[in-house]
Amino acid sequence: MKYDKRYDGRAFDEPRPIEAKAGVVKNANGSGYFKIGNTIAYAAVYGPKEVYPKFLSNPKKGIVRVHYNMMAFSGPGERNRPGPNRRAKEIGLVSQKAIISVLELDKYPNSVIDVYLELPQTDAGSRCAGICAASIALADAGLTMKDMVSAVAVGLVGDTPVVDLSYKEEQPDGMEAVDIPLAIIPSTGEITLLQMDGIVDKDMLMKAIEMSTKPLKKIADILRSAVQDKYQGEQNE
Repeated sequence: MKYDKRYDGRAFDEPRPIEAKAGVVKNANGSGYFKIGNTIAYAAVYGPKEVYPKFLSNPKKGIVRVHYNMMAFSGPGERNRPGPNRRAKEIGLVSQKAIISVLELDKYPNSVIDVYLELPQTDAGSRCAGICAASIALADAGLTMKDMVSAVAVGLVGDTPVVDLSYKEEQPDGMEAVDIPLAIIPSTGEITLLQMDGIVDKDMLMKAIEMSTKPLKKIADILRSAVQDKYQGEQNE
């Protein structure tokens, strides 16, 4: 079955509607909200703070821990088991690796930065939404950063490359789907996350990644605007 029209009518290189805000968790050092389609992610940053237990500390640079939690009834599929699980730990680890390259951790020796990601509602693209929310929260916390990290899933539905797959597109009628979560540093184009769920040849993989260029730039602009809007609002009060 050929996929020549998206289920929700979007162009093949068009992400779902996006909303982003900074400063949404009152008692955190920094926080962010990112919504793409029906997927919602909140991020809260605590730190830099002293590391416990002490033997985990690094005298040359700070460490980052990412705690990922998809709430039990967040998704359209089966109910998620509450609490930490293997999938949550894996996503927390890849999210941590996606964001640490923009942080100047040498400025925070013997410290830890904890990032908590909570997803109360999901409809595909959850790890990318979490990374975007974390990027906002880290900037809101005033940490020294080289840039923000922009993330979106690309992939294939049948033989058609698409940007920002929905849950329906991840499980299309009568077709195979490939999901490729992708994160970049916008100012350099450096890829900080590239995963793949499915099988695709090299040419189609590169075509799908190339389609992400414009959407990732758009998302980066939205992330920066979220932080700027917060601080401009505070200055005007």
